[in-house]
Amino acid sequence: GCDASIHIDSGNGSYLYQTEMASSKNFEIRKREVIGFLKSIVEIVCPESVSCADLIVLAAREAVALSGGPWISLPLGRKDSPLPASYELADALLPSPAIGVDGMLKLFGRIGLTVEESVAIMGSHSLGVTHCANIPTRETGSGSICQPPGGSLLSSSLSNSSFVQNDPTAVVFDNEYYVGAMLGRGVLRVDEEMAKEERTARFVGGFAADQGEFFRAFGSAFVKLAGKGVLTGRQGMVRKECDLVGN
Repeated sequence: GCDASIHIDSGNGSYLYQTEMASSKNFEIRKREVIGFLKSIVEIVCPESVSCADLIVLAAREAVALSGGPWISLPLGRKDSPLPASYELADALLPSPAIGVDGMLKLFGRIGLTVEESVAIMGSHSLGVTHCANIPTRETGSGSICQPPGGSLLSSSLSNSSFVQNDPTAVVFDNEYYVGAMLGRGVLRVDEEMAKEERTARFVGGFAADQGEFFRAFGSAFVKLAGKGVLTGRQGMVRKECDLVGN
């Protein structure tokens, strides 16, 4: 969302190569039309003033707050990219669902997040679901990862078209994601490893015990992540329509 290139579609005929939405790693992104609708309303009141990039970040902030999470103060003024990003770039930069703690810490470390903030931003998994096609096959001490010890949230006969909740409160932004990880109920590899790895386990335990601490660290991480790679000033533009190139 740093420059709203995610809104540009491959099929609008303006260019000959596929955009980042063609990347298989972006298959879960939905409801982009909501941002487009909001943009059309904003354009009536403040034409060519509020970027699609800012709207994406503000929508994410409001989604967290309305779901019970913290309200995060954000700097604004992002500009939109005049060109799309390629699916090859998305494939290269976006993490695999099989990423572990090492990969996660390196990824977020490159953009300036501390270990605590890296663990906190993973709390985004508090909302939503994971598609079963993205759950790497691995075994636990009691069998399939689809039947974690201590009571499963998952079915043992998941198909690739199925999905599972990341924690029991999938529509509430809270610390249950960390509580589940401490109980061995992490869905993804990184969820499981964070609760065991020396560098991250104390933060997982701390967030599981203190939701306020999680919210504090998440807010700090969110601001850093939302400020990485943004375009400002003459580097970009303010699109009139989020899904069209250079308008």
